[in-house]
Order: sequence, then structure tokens, then C-alpha cells
Amino acid sequence: MFQDNKPLNFLFWIITGIFVFLFIYLLVKLFPVYGAVMSFLWHLLLPFLIAALIAYLLYPVIEKMHRNNIPKSLAVLFIYLLFFGGIGYLGYRVYPIVIHQLSDLQDQLPHLIEMYRDFIYSLYEYTSFLPETVHDKMDELISDAETYMEDLLAGLVRGFTKIFDMIVVITVIPVLVFYFLKDFDSIKQYIKKWIPEKYHHQTGALCRAIDEGLGNYIRGQFIVCLFVGLAAFAMFHFLEIPYALLLAIIIGLTNIIPYFGPIIGAAPAVAITATVSGKLVLMVLLSIFIIQVIEGNFLSPYIVGKSIKIHPVAIIFALLLGGKITGVVGMILAVPVLVIIKVVMSHIISIRNYN
Repeated sequence: MFQDNKPLNFLFWIITGIFVFLFIYLLVKLFPVYGAVMSFLWHLLLPFLIAALIAYLLYPVIEKMHRNNIPKSLAVLFIYLLFFGGIGYLGYRVYPIVIHQLSDLQDQLPHLIEMYRDFIYSLYEYTSFLPETVHDKMDELISDAETYMEDLLAGLVRGFTKIFDMIVVITVIPVLVFYFLKDFDSIKQYIKKWIPEKYHHQTGALCRAIDEGLGNYIRGQFIVCLFVGLAAFAMFHFLEIPYALLLAIIIGLTNIIPYFGPIIGAAPAVAITATVSGKLVLMVLLSIFIIQVIEGNFLSPYIVGKSIKIHPVAIIFALLLGGKITGVVGMILAVPVLVIIKVVMSHIISIRNYN
């Protein structure tokens, strides 16, 4: 529209950016108003969203098997049984250990806090020359950390032990995944009917672009996070660190968050090993650093690749915004949402330039 007039084109994008910023600002400010409705819809649609994501990630494997002359129904059944059989076996082996370690950590928390208090009191002797207000801030920090850890552990224990209360959701997801996989092509054709025929080509190109960027990123991130979790567990088990499995799971899960994930995941491991010895803390930090070097320089470039092609500054901004809106969940969803926005905006710009 304004491609021949650079000042107007620049003004158009400035105004667009202002409106986007205002829209995001209003979303954040008005969250308490629509938060209850969004929470209800989230809990209602969560099984469908999880099932759709699993089906989306598994379907390319089924397509590849089908291209190798394996009947699609047989490929669906094989991948379905392999995936949920593996998840079920893993849950059967890991779940009781995680629950035991969480409960034990919750019981040991007062002892750990007392050890930290002794550590802080020893710091007082070395920092006696500092103003009293600094010491008051240190006391306040320890108190806040104690309350936060107690609430966090209690929430984790409740979350893991309430899994039996979610039996309906756990039962529904495999059923939904099976039907999503079986009727994947039919679902695409049904959605296609609701799109005007003149937009079929553009919509198809947009969906393929989103799939190319987002699909490869998500699948790659899951593989990388699995490696990081297994490597961390092997390292922690070798070093005989308490709660090795629980800490490795935390590191593996948080690794899906770019830049901030390794720091968030390493914090619990460092906090727990600090109560054992300073030498062990250095060993843990060195282990995590080695794992991150391998992941960042060897695994991610080949498995995840440069599928997202977004500047790090934009990613960090999206992570901070997602964390501000919905916490850790927002940070996990920030990059996928940013990828979709980037692809859609690029598609709109290409259409404008073509016209």
C-alpha cells in the first residue's frame, strides 16, 4: 500500500507497533476481569489441546511410515501403542520415586532452612562493618525464600498427588489422540470447507510455513530437553546428590525455556547441594555448564536448527512478557506464540507487496 512512499510506510509500522503494545498492555491490566472465564475455558479445553499437540507431533512419523508402504491404520496403532506404552511405563517407574523425593524434601525443608540460617549468621560476622539496614534486608530475604520454598514444595506435592483426581483427563487424552491421528486428514478437509475457496492457496501456504517453523522447533526442543534431563540425572547420580531424579526432571523441563531455562533449572540443584558442601556446588555447576555447552553447540544446532530465525532480543522480550502474564507457563509458550506471530506477519507483508 505504501511501498513507494518510505515515510508513510515507516509511519504505518510505528502506529501498528503502538496499537499492538496498547493491546498487550490492556490484556495484562484487564486480566483479573476475564481471568475467571479464561481459567474455566483453559481447564475445559486442556485435554483437547494436549491431545491435539501430541497428535500433531506424532503424525509426521505416521506419514513417513505410510510412505514406506505401511498401511496408515497399522502405523497409527503402532505409534499410538509405542508412545502411550512408553509414557505409561515411564510413569510407573518414575512417579513413585518423584513423590517419595518430593515428600522427603518437604520434610527436610526446616532442616535445610536452619542450615541456611547458620550460613547467614556466619556471613553476619564477615559483614559486621555493613549498615544494619543491609542485615535487615538479608533477614527479609531469608524469610521470603523460606515462605516461597514451603509454598512451592507444598504445591508440587499437591500437584503430583492430585493426579488420581485427574483420572478423567488422563483417560480422555489417549482416546482423543487416537481419533485425532486416525482422522487427521478428515479434520483438515473439514476445516478447509469453512475457508473460502479463493483463500485456500494462501491459507495452505501459511499453515505450511507455521508447521515448518513451529513443528521442527517443538519436536527438536522435546528431544533436547530429554537429553538434558537424562544427562543431568546421570551426573547427579554419579555425584551422589540428594533428590537426583527430581532435580534432573526440573532441569529437563525448564530447559525448554530459552536463555532463562538453564538458570531456573540450576537454582534448586545449587540450593540443595549448598547444604552439603561448597565443593559439591562447584561440581554441580560444572556439570550443568558442560551439559549446556553440549546442548547449545552440538545438539540444538542440528536437532532444533535455525527453524525459528528470530532475533534473540525479540525472544527475550517475549519471554519476559510471557512470564509477566502467566509465569513459567507463559515463558514456555512465549517462543511458539512468537513464531506464529512472525510467520503470520511475514505472510501478510508478502501479500501486501504482491498486491
